[in-house]
Amino acid sequence: MILPGGSETRAKSVATVGRPRSVAPRENGYTSGSQAPAHACTLPWGLSDMKVKDGMSEQVLSIGPAHTLREAARMMAARRVGAAVVVDPDDAGVGILTERDILLSVASGQSPDTEVAADHCTQDVVFAAREWTMEGAAEAMVRGGFRHLVVVEGQEVVGLLSMRDIVRCWSAARVPAQAGAPVAQPT
Repeated sequence: MILPGGSETRAKSVATVGRPRSVAPRENGYTSGSQAPAHACTLPWGLSDMKVKDGMSEQVLSIGPAHTLREAARMMAARRVGAAVVVDPDDAGVGILTERDILLSVASGQSPDTEVAADHCTQDVVFAAREWTMEGAAEAMVRGGFRHLVVVEGQEVVGLLSMRDIVRCWSAARVPAQAGAPVAQPT
């Protein structure tokens, strides 16, 4: 896999922040597609019209499967992110390692200096498309019991959307409505 600047990923030594990542369907599957899950409710203030692309981070921290949990935690803390995409150059798919995965490992008495990302990341990742609505993304997260979606376009990872991103976008859109100011209608 080639990273920005032409460097090739290595299982342990590379941690990157960037955009291009290839993903291929796995035997154990992943959820993807151009359509978000069906909506259970309609949000007020035009919030249901917001798209994943409006709130996702395009700068994705990618780590190798052999990074220790301490290395992953340091990189996540330095970039102020709650998740990293785990890219294995020997496997076409990706995984996701979250701060909660690290916390659960440490809380169970495992050493963050010897435990590696591959053993703690989620491999059965749920993917979203840029054009999903935020409402659909939030619904998928609630239904699946997770807080991060890997955003793909074709077979490339193009972003990451967290529950915090959704709340931030919805809160920003609601502030004018709460203050009595008119809310801009989507065009």
